[in-house]
Amino acid sequence: MKLRVQLQCKNLHEYLRELSPEILDRLYNHPATCLAVYRELPSLAKNYVMRMLFLDHPLPQAAVALWVKKDSQKDHDQCVSVLTGLRLWHNQQLQGGLQGIVLNPVFKDNLRIALLGGGKAWADEGSSLGPDRHARDVESLDRYAMERWEVILHFMVGSPSAAVSQDMAQLLIQAGLMKSEAGDAPCITSAGFQFLLLDTASQLWYITLQYLKTVQSRGMDLVEILSFLFQLSFSTLGRDYSVEGMSESLQTFLQHLREFGLVFQRKRKSRRYYPTRLAITLAAGVTANPSSSSSSSSSSSTALSATPGTGESGFIVVETNYRVYAYTNSELQIALVALFSEMLYRFPNVVVAQITRESVQQAIANGITAQQIIHFLRTRAHPVMLKQTPVLPPTITDQIRLWELERDRLQFTEGVLYNQFLSQADFEVLRDRAQGLGVLVWQNAPHRVMVVTPHGHSEVKRFWKRQKSHT
Repeated sequence: MKLRVQLQCKNLHEYLRELSPEILDRLYNHPATCLAVYRELPSLAKNYVMRMLFLDHPLPQAAVALWVKKDSQKDHDQCVSVLTGLRLWHNQQLQGGLQGIVLNPVFKDNLRIALLGGGKAWADEGSSLGPDRHARDVESLDRYAMERWEVILHFMVGSPSAAVSQDMAQLLIQAGLMKSEAGDAPCITSAGFQFLLLDTASQLWYITLQYLKTVQSRGMDLVEILSFLFQLSFSTLGRDYSVEGMSESLQTFLQHLREFGLVFQRKRKSRRYYPTRLAITLAAGVTANPSSSSSSSSSSSTALSATPGTGESGFIVVETNYRVYAYTNSELQIALVALFSEMLYRFPNVVVAQITRESVQQAIANGITAQQIIHFLRTRAHPVMLKQTPVLPPTITDQIRLWELERDRLQFTEGVLYNQFLSQADFEVLRDRAQGLGVLVWQNAPHRVMVVTPHGHSEVKRFWKRQKSHT
């Protein structure tokens, strides 16, 4: 049976907690970063930060513990864990040996600047360049952002008209969303299909996290890149900003953001850029883990309630004769349906497809699971289908699962083979030892053959050497 990969996407705090203390301390030198981190804190943790923001002396831990009632101790402990993990709280010993808590001084100073004003401008507005003859309004920026982002999604589903840069294709492969073998064109993986089921904000945040993993290998400064991303999240939609004063690595990063649809820049050498709505909402894109697993959890269903790239919440009708009717004009959604079905007809506002054994097994061979197909059909079900219980005909869901089982008849387990025993007694001694250790995978006594787990191999091998030395 194939290993089913679950797509895991960390939220902002989970990502920051994995960074080294040195990088975190450098990040907090930027007011935009401090405000973005504060914005995503739990409400109780925000309260704690505001209580200590203007204090110059540490507070005793016992005094801080009195800020909540006893029945809210669990929430208090959770907040302490978050604030400590993000290095926003530092432990400091008070006079008399008591333990105290102090707000990170770098974070405190820069959050004050962010809230009260002062300091340097976060971004150089384009007003210094004069009026833009090619100014973009909010509507055109929204349209541009989704067009750019959907090109990437089209490329993932194999649309022939979609083309991305080599750098983007490599990023998708490194992220495990696509795979390429023996010079063939990249094709979507199981994780990639889960990715397509996420809402746009979660998709963007996931890709951004994957990009950030490659920043240092590109010769870029992670702190500089992250600080710029946080600055973008506080930009004004529809306003242009200047690229003057940007480092070379930031200008390279800006070109990658263009491909993501996060910024609009008319030409590569243009001296101004416009952040799009996708960039402004990026840092707050994932507030909970949006991993889409085969169990189709309720949290995943919430994230999947909107169809990425379209305004449609439900457009698919599935009949018991395996016909699928997709009432959509979205090329992306049509391409997604085509991943596990055979297209029959296409009309101006509807496509007709057929779910077949061959189409489903081809999708499964590409790493898509039967549960993912069913989940896709259920979350995109037309309002008419939502009125019936169950939403999808059991005939369809059961048959898709059966077609998957046809491919997964065997279960593979790694192991170490032991054979060529000189006597049955030797075989039984070693078999019983492996069985006692709980590492025996399989045995065949008449042929004196057995298999043990890889982690149990060393212990069984040592036992066998001791046994042979005593005989």
